[in-house]
Amino acid sequence: MSRFTTHHFKGQKALIRVDFNVPLDAAFNITDDTRMRATIPTINKILADGGSAILMSHLGRPKDGPTDKYSLKHLVNHLVKLLNGATVKFADDCIGASAYEKSAALQPGEVLLLENLRFYKEEEKGDIGFAEKLSKLGDVYVNDAFGTAHRAHASTAVIAQFFPGDKKMFGLVMEGEVLSAEKVMHKSERPFTAIIGGAKVSDKILIIENLLERATDIIIGGGMAYTFMKAQGGKIGSSLCEDDRLETAVELLKKAAAKGVNIHLPSDSVIADKFAADANIAYAPSNAIPDDWMGLDIGKDACEQFAGCIKRSKTILWNGPMGVFEMEKFQHGTKVVATAIAEATQAGAFSLVGGGDSVAAINQFGFADKVSYVSTGGGALLEYFEGKALPGIAAINK
Repeated sequence: MSRFTTHHFKGQKALIRVDFNVPLDAAFNITDDTRMRATIPTINKILADGGSAILMSHLGRPKDGPTDKYSLKHLVNHLVKLLNGATVKFADDCIGASAYEKSAALQPGEVLLLENLRFYKEEEKGDIGFAEKLSKLGDVYVNDAFGTAHRAHASTAVIAQFFPGDKKMFGLVMEGEVLSAEKVMHKSERPFTAIIGGAKVSDKILIIENLLERATDIIIGGGMAYTFMKAQGGKIGSSLCEDDRLETAVELLKKAAAKGVNIHLPSDSVIADKFAADANIAYAPSNAIPDDWMGLDIGKDACEQFAGCIKRSKTILWNGPMGVFEMEKFQHGTKVVATAIAEATQAGAFSLVGGGDSVAAINQFGFADKVSYVSTGGGALLEYFEGKALPGIAAINK
């Protein structure tokens, strides 16, 4: 059992670092509330115990202090709905008189949302004085913001030192993220297939290197596949390619061969005469794409090959789409991968989907509830899989 689950919050003010960095439209409507919904069970447990919750978060990247556009006040009404009408108060500062007064007056069962932490430069600098001021708002510190666990910010990594060991803990989101990531990286059942997509090899070098120690199969799709194709002497037309990473691609393939890890590259591609939703399309081997044509999705044979590999797996990590899935003509490959992961999961595999585009794809195709775990982490998950220690996790485990 975890520290959070067994802790009883009756009469305590829980200071929770949440990740409410949600997208807003021009009228301040939330266009995707996934991150807010994720942390509701953590808040509900505290309120049900007879405690109160003080929520702190960042929103966007405000450059010059307080800005209306980045105010967390825009989230209050939606938060009330998500909490089934619970009392949600708002403090127009995250430290200072109004925050302290509202925190002191907070009653059991009530929630206080603090203003954007990043209105203070000290947050991103990891300033210890700022962290201490925040710590005075609550009796217990709960970090439930996995999306910021890789940042050594005041509210995620520095603040924990002001709470004794039994008064600092992960919330349910953090717990789920950490357990799922650890299961994939350290307790994976084989065959273990990692599906790595996206545009650039350079973004994924460290994760691929780390996975070479653990995975049995690595599927490479998306724009980055064409750097590997060119590195092996293939003709890739005007497909995306990082020419300064060709040697890196060759090295990764050599390391994989030496370790007996199967690297799967797409044998064929859906090609287009321009990067546009209305482009003309054709099919070609991924290493024989005509000049002025570009690969924008994996082809029929690659779909079959990748799906077969995924369905044989017992552990699956998916990070990055297979093509430009935002355009209908180039979404088939990503959809096939999502479907295969769902089928493998149903057959008993453990599947973890992480990274903004993969999460968007799994939501778009309606498979979010058909995989084992969908990470809210993005950059934090990537850094975890690169083998880095995440400051937000280390601070609680100290």
